[in-house]
Amino acid sequence: MEFQESGWDIKHLVKLMVSSAVYRQSSAPRKDLEDRDPYNRLLARQTRFRLEAEFVRDNALAVSGLLSPKIGGRSVFPYQPDGYWDNCNTFTGPLIYTTDQGEDQYRRGLYTYWKRSFLHPSMLAFDAPTREECTAVRVNSNTPLQALTLLNDPTYVEAARVFALRIWREGGAEVSDRIAWAYRQTLSRAPNDQESLVLANLYAKHRSEFAADPHAAESFDQIGQAALPADIAPAELAAWTSIARVILNLHETITRS
Repeated sequence: MEFQESGWDIKHLVKLMVSSAVYRQSSAPRKDLEDRDPYNRLLARQTRFRLEAEFVRDNALAVSGLLSPKIGGRSVFPYQPDGYWDNCNTFTGPLIYTTDQGEDQYRRGLYTYWKRSFLHPSMLAFDAPTREECTAVRVNSNTPLQALTLLNDPTYVEAARVFALRIWREGGAEVSDRIAWAYRQTLSRAPNDQESLVLANLYAKHRSEFAADPHAAESFDQIGQAALPADIAPAELAAWTSIARVILNLHETITRS
């Protein structure tokens, strides 16, 4: 009735829902309600769910600072494994996937070119539907392939590299300060002592390894189209990229709670 009486105003309805007490609840379960409502059927708390495929990528790009705010326009072609379309034939012959350059590489997932029979593999890993039929509710799976995508897909490696540069430039002078800054930017909270210790040890380990192998550091830093900075040593950037990759791969980073 609210929707009808507002003149079918979609923006009004969305605003009403997201400003409601139920929507703004914490996802942390209250002990006094765990037994009474273990499956949250009474909406005693906010429900956690993983971000949808397009938003997982958008989130990583937004955190890094790469996400393009441009609205509208043609479909775009983000990074995709070479040869993925080799067996994708049409009536006019084999299709060629040409990776976009510049701003188009960082458009929102909404604008990714959609080939229903050869869905973009990163989107497929996070349960995007093929769009061959209406999908009212998407499946939410949890597989090792998703973690491997977040660690190794060029989109996420590049986002981690650019985010690493922000961490190094804006996070402060101390390793602990930079880790805390990265957490606040990504998760809107400070890391606990154990998290800080693990990441500080990881940074020290990778900084030492990349310093001993400059070629590996330079190769790692060159993934993606974003320009390489001149004010940071390759080993330092590579080490902080490792930290950024870990943070972007956290369950909490890709979960709406």
